[in-house]
Amino acid sequence: MSRRIVSVSILVAAMLLIIAACAPAAPAPAPTQAPAAQPTAAQPTTAPAEPTTAPAEATTAPQATTAPEATVAPTATALPTAEAGRKQIRWFVGLGTGTDPAQVKVQEEIVKKFNESQDKIQLVLEVVAYDAARDALATQLASGNPPDIVGPVGVSGAEAFHGQWLDLAPFIDKTNYDLTQFDKGAVDFYKVGGEGQIGLPFAIFPSALFYQRDMFDEADLNYPPHKYGEKYKWKDGTEEEWTFDTLNKLAEKLTVDKNNKDASDSAFDTKNIVQYGYEPQYQDLRAVGSYMGAGTFVAPDGKTAQIPPQWAEAWKWVYDGVWKEHIIANGPTRESQEFGQGNPFNSGKVATALTHLWYTCCVTDAGGNWDVAVVPSHNGKTTANFNADTFRVLKASKNPDEAFTVLTYLLGDGSLDLLKAYGGMPGRTADQAAFFKSLDETWKQKVDWQVFIDGIQYADNPSFEGYMPNYNESFDLANVFLNKLYTTDGLDMDKEIAQFQKDLQAVFDKKATP
Repeated sequence: MSRRIVSVSILVAAMLLIIAACAPAAPAPAPTQAPAAQPTAAQPTTAPAEPTTAPAEATTAPQATTAPEATVAPTATALPTAEAGRKQIRWFVGLGTGTDPAQVKVQEEIVKKFNESQDKIQLVLEVVAYDAARDALATQLASGNPPDIVGPVGVSGAEAFHGQWLDLAPFIDKTNYDLTQFDKGAVDFYKVGGEGQIGLPFAIFPSALFYQRDMFDEADLNYPPHKYGEKYKWKDGTEEEWTFDTLNKLAEKLTVDKNNKDASDSAFDTKNIVQYGYEPQYQDLRAVGSYMGAGTFVAPDGKTAQIPPQWAEAWKWVYDGVWKEHIIANGPTRESQEFGQGNPFNSGKVATALTHLWYTCCVTDAGGNWDVAVVPSHNGKTTANFNADTFRVLKASKNPDEAFTVLTYLLGDGSLDLLKAYGGMPGRTADQAAFFKSLDETWKQKVDWQVFIDGIQYADNPSFEGYMPNYNESFDLANVFLNKLYTTDGLDMDKEIAQFQKDLQAVFDKKATP
């Protein structure tokens, strides 16, 4: 996930904060409305519970003076004077999760532990309310008084400050920082052309296909593959590549009307569907496209709008699924109470849904017999798009070496306490087993969590959440287009996509908005 992470103790309404980090300034990924009311803090995962025990507080290093308590201010507050002999590093929180009072306390304790562990750096926590954080950070940058570290923040939140993030590669080389503690795919996710290594893994959210075992059993269908590269095996023993076409065939057999006819039956009643076969759960327009291949709306020149061909294919696939094959719920249906009010898979009336690990926050009503399978391939290539939150260092930091030292502490010794507070899957591979063991305490049906780990190597790069000119307005335009696909039958998709590209270009061409 993003304001995507949650406090372990909070399950209810976690989704909107997730969205906040995944999305720019406005809540989003659901095409027509946000999945749930925003909680006061929290994030996805139904208890992504506690990873492993947090490291003990350092005791041998000289002790710093007590760090001032951070409060969630509507805007940035006055900072303490730098201590003699120490370089002050400011940690800005608010573009994503981290502003909940319980999370603030954990962050304050991390600051205290870090300051007590050494005598060269004074770490200061600066927490700004989410709704004001973007403007506060922009103001600080414009005034020449920026913080040093920002986070946790997802890709979309970070892209509001595109081009402002420090390339960490020289600092990784200088300090011989060990990248082998992370999955290579997670490291490469933050390696951006023209910008460098602008982040490192902290909290990661791979994707997978959630599915209802009981619905497959009732339809007399084998479960989808749990290993990348495996084929799907039909009951008659025949096999075929695990692709979106194969998923479509399954979804037809798993979409059922009130007379128990499935969507492959000529007698299927499209007006009285009681169970749908597939749901692109909480996917925005870019996410829908990226599962058929990584891409971006922005051409290499940084200003020309483009539609990746594989994204256009994916949109047509979903559109046909809604209006021609009826395997995906349309807009009014997906927003109905019967089908989960924007969270269809959680209604218990949808057989499969493609989404991220953080979605465990939001399946509390989907029954206790769901599992996960691998993402289907498209044209011989698999793309399991990826959400992630991390801490970033600003290029404008006056003390980048010290900022990198703090960054490695947050990703290392401080990470387990923070991940427990935020609710994210650890980026460090050594900590992941304990994280999933804790999930098993909530989900007793023996979910195959390894599917998520295996999907990391198929992360989309470039990220679908990456840079666009006039990011927020471009993002909103994409949501409007996706909503149109879910609510309007009879569209000429080629014409609609061409018009969307023109509209997107018009937004790109506008004078940059703050």
